[in-house]
Amino acid sequence: MPQIRRLPETLVNRIAAGEVVERPAAALKELVENAIDAGAARIAVNISEGGLARIEVSDDGCGMSQEEMDLALERHATSKLPEDLVGEEGAIEKVATLGFRGEALPSIASVARLTLESRARGADQGWKKVVDHGGLTEDGPAALPPGTRVKVEQLFGKVPARRKFLRSARSEYAACLDVMRRLAMARPDIAFSFEHGGRRIFSVQGGEETAARVAQIVARELADNGVGVEFERGKMHLGGVAGLPTYNRGVADHQYLFVNGRPVKDRLLIGAVRGAYADMLARDRHAVLALFLDLPPEDVDVNVHPAKTEVRFRDAAAVRGFIVSGLRQALATGDKRSAQSPDAAAMGRWQQEPVRDEPSPALRSIFSGRDWSAPQSRVSEAGKAWRSYEQDVMATPQGRAEEASELPDDVEDYPLGIARGQVAQTYIVAEASDGLVIVDQHAAHERLVLERLRAAGAGGKVAASQALLMPEVVEMDEPACDRLEENIEKFAELGLSVERFGPSAMLVRALPGALAKASPQALLQDIADDLAQNGEALLLDARIEHVLATMACHGSVRAGRTLNVNEMNALLREMENTPRSGQCNHGRPTWVKLSMEDVEKLFGRH
Repeated sequence: MPQIRRLPETLVNRIAAGEVVERPAAALKELVENAIDAGAARIAVNISEGGLARIEVSDDGCGMSQEEMDLALERHATSKLPEDLVGEEGAIEKVATLGFRGEALPSIASVARLTLESRARGADQGWKKVVDHGGLTEDGPAALPPGTRVKVEQLFGKVPARRKFLRSARSEYAACLDVMRRLAMARPDIAFSFEHGGRRIFSVQGGEETAARVAQIVARELADNGVGVEFERGKMHLGGVAGLPTYNRGVADHQYLFVNGRPVKDRLLIGAVRGAYADMLARDRHAVLALFLDLPPEDVDVNVHPAKTEVRFRDAAAVRGFIVSGLRQALATGDKRSAQSPDAAAMGRWQQEPVRDEPSPALRSIFSGRDWSAPQSRVSEAGKAWRSYEQDVMATPQGRAEEASELPDDVEDYPLGIARGQVAQTYIVAEASDGLVIVDQHAAHERLVLERLRAAGAGGKVAASQALLMPEVVEMDEPACDRLEENIEKFAELGLSVERFGPSAMLVRALPGALAKASPQALLQDIADDLAQNGEALLLDARIEHVLATMACHGSVRAGRTLNVNEMNALLREMENTPRSGQCNHGRPTWVKLSMEDVEKLFGRH
């Protein structure tokens, strides 16, 4: 029988280090968090080769004495737990610092060459210790200002099995940059500087507002394409900046989440963000945001993993609902806005476009078949023309009677301007007081129909429906019919009346009033497909949102349909009065604006 024996301390340290220090970014995170906990006002970070060659962190915090440095290099020795809490049940839940386990420095020292220099405030001199892969090689006085400087070199130099699993210097640098961004955003009161290979990556001053710090770190465009988040419920508070749905990314690496000032990557929080943007983003797009959740320490467990990037909530459902509500309330304040950052390459091609002898087909479509010499209808009469196209979808726009050929005196009341024409039977061109507005008619109307459907079923009321003159039988495979049958009662609340008609068919008796012209066959097939893809994984409300989005797509005016000026104006007016009209149901912008200043630049007037 194999003999049980104690492992050598050096081997124990290296095994334990695998949980804390898995790559350079993990070591960097621990060192910077120590600097924050030390009360630093300025933190400077310098790395080389993505942290593989060197990591250096300097701070002006409280510093350490020689005796404290000795303890800091011992496992499970920490200053983060106050003496009156040590040994007390639930002490971990009351910790207010980022670190508390006492593992970081000894773990790093066991797998790298660690140089630790520190001078306590008020001390005559500092002290220096060098530990090379677990062995103390230097111990003596050092000259440095009050604070601490830690240098890590040759990470995993004597652990080749671990070293070969590290990625390239470029990939490791990207991970280090992500760590620094998150920590710098978490503490806008602290000044941070970050250098890589002698090149300054970013430098931010202390004492900034959270929104300003986030905009500097994430993207400066976020300041113009985001909304502030400020939401409270009981003892929970949610703050930060949330990007407009139209300002999105193809990956989720620009979602920064913080719990009680601690950067985390928590699946519950990520799911809550996804739920808040569910009806405003395509499934392969991701929001850009920074959210700061604060709640009582006893309601969250941060001692789930040594890296402390995962947390557990005492009431996960309440936290998820709180975040979804807070985000949606914030996004409602900017619901008619759209990300306004014209593509530079497209603008460049526009400026370089040669003059044509004949206008392009897209431009000719504005004028073809129209008598523009005749006076146009009044803006206030546009609703009647729109309702003649699709009854009950658009409300009658209110406004003073003005000639459409002239910009009305109260054009400021029309942020999307007055329609001037249609390009390629897809885009509406309008003139506003401060520029030109281009609207994607299908994307815009799809959002309007979705909001009308949602409002019709709000508060438990049954949406208006349009009975079919002859009920229509829709043949589908049996599993699809089963999925639809399970949701018949909910469909009825939305104005869609269907019933089972044999094993492989559904009978459609009525459609929602807003979708009176939709194809029952295509509508039911798409709804069944949505339920097949998402029905089991999503909550009931989320499933209904997918169904509503599918209905809206079927009930919206398509690209390629010619609209008259009255219909175009009616669409613009309804957009101005509809929540979230700045983006379609898939997160794309419904309109863009080119300011008059930009127009004048195109013609060399500036």
